[in-house]
Amino acid sequence: MTYEAIQAAAAAIADKTGRPRHKVAIVLGSGLAGYAASLPGAVEVPYADIPGFPLPRVPGHGGSLFSAQPGKAPVLCYSGRVHTYEGWDMAEVVFGVRTAVASGCTTVILTNAAGGAGDGLAPGDLVLLKDHLNLASRNPLVGTNDDRLGPRFPDMSDTYPADLREIAKQVAADAGVELKEGVYAWFLGPTFETPAEVQMAKRLGADLVGMSTVPEAIAARHMGARIIGISLVTNLAAGISTTPITHEEVQETADEARERFTAVVDGLLKVLD
Repeated sequence: MTYEAIQAAAAAIADKTGRPRHKVAIVLGSGLAGYAASLPGAVEVPYADIPGFPLPRVPGHGGSLFSAQPGKAPVLCYSGRVHTYEGWDMAEVVFGVRTAVASGCTTVILTNAAGGAGDGLAPGDLVLLKDHLNLASRNPLVGTNDDRLGPRFPDMSDTYPADLREIAKQVAADAGVELKEGVYAWFLGPTFETPAEVQMAKRLGADLVGMSTVPEAIAARHMGARIIGISLVTNLAAGISTTPITHEEVQETADEARERFTAVVDGLLKVLD
């Protein structure tokens, strides 16, 4: 998607929400799709009404953007995301977060459901991302760089800043929610990872495996945004789990953890504004 398309989408969001600028954006993963509608001052805009927005094709992923104002500054909430494994072009996969940054968001919160590969992780755990591994061999910045969006070679050494992680830890502690910390490995999907792939990722330093988040983190960082990533461990990864992995299991665990997850997100949105 071009710079002009991103600006057109940002303008449409401002027009349809009545809020010209937003400060924080959050992408809601599995199990959190209904959260945005409960926020104060929530205004729903279906993705279909925003030029350039692709529509999610995965059960459990919504298809609307919400503008809300839980504190002093407006926030954008994406209820559902698209994935590379659905067949979307990488530029389409990251179009939402790019539009959020163009809309004024300086911080982007990326949430997801993930398989637990690290020692001591269990279904239902919330894990703060301190780094990621791109094991899908895809990158949204491949191709001609548009300097209006960001530099040709963006630095990724501080993708998940330590000061934001400390804020997230304090918010979780205040809410009485345990928040662990780990590294997320992105696999292309849509197949769940094999036991050998999970062991490979674990030996490379991964604690979590999943099929999203990394492209969005790269694109948002390219545009200068700061990122908080939070994974919900919805299942133990292949070879660690003794039972087959199903999408239904992912949804069930996400539903059970919703209250704790939303408590952390509520706290972050209030602090970050």
